[in-house]
Amino acid sequence: MNGNPQSQKRILVVEDDESITLGLEMNLKAEGYDTVVAVDGEAALETASTQRFDLVILDVMLPKMNGFEVLRQLHAKRPDTPVVMLSARGAELDKVMGLELGAEDYITKPFGLAELLARVKAVLRREGRARQRVAQLVRVADWEIDADTREVRRNGEVVDLTATEFDVLWCLVEAAGRSLSREEILSKVWGEGHHGTLRTIDNFMLQLRTKLEQDPADPQHLLTVRGVGYRFKI
Repeated sequence: MNGNPQSQKRILVVEDDESITLGLEMNLKAEGYDTVVAVDGEAALETASTQRFDLVILDVMLPKMNGFEVLRQLHAKRPDTPVVMLSARGAELDKVMGLELGAEDYITKPFGLAELLARVKAVLRREGRARQRVAQLVRVADWEIDADTREVRRNGEVVDLTATEFDVLWCLVEAAGRSLSREEILSKVWGEGHHGTLRTIDNFMLQLRTKLEQDPADPQHLLTVRGVGYRFKI
């Protein structure tokens, strides 16, 4: 194992194709990552729920439990664990579903190992930057948004947000009242090579309003700006 920063990162690979699993495991270990493998959905959920991982690489088509259901249940238990989805299904609907369930990225098979490793590094860099931010606590009405711990509380109770939901929220908070277009949010949260659509942002805003606003149909803080996008009102 080399001595670069990746050597401290733990990655769970969830894939039932033995040849793909072997290739991923060998190349990730060569990059210095501590790699664990699960070959079905139930084993993946058990492993990811009981151990800490910096990233999960998750195939969609799995025995016992599909990847979308694994992602849904994992984020209910560990919303801060980033997930990169793998699938031979290239339909846009599948990509959007994965992103809306909280996946950080979605890679369609067949893929090049160099591309996958680059995506993994990009996700880990983004997560690292988020976790290394200077402590900031924003209080709005009965909300507390903590950029240091990446937690949101409402009336003192922690609200379960996925890693991506928090990133979308904090993107708006950091804009300090400035309106952001959907394109800007996609670029800031997912990066220039994102696979999401503008509708993806609308769905994330709906989820955030449902979890945070007293009346999601009449939001007081997560506002729509007609013809532009969204704005966070303090």
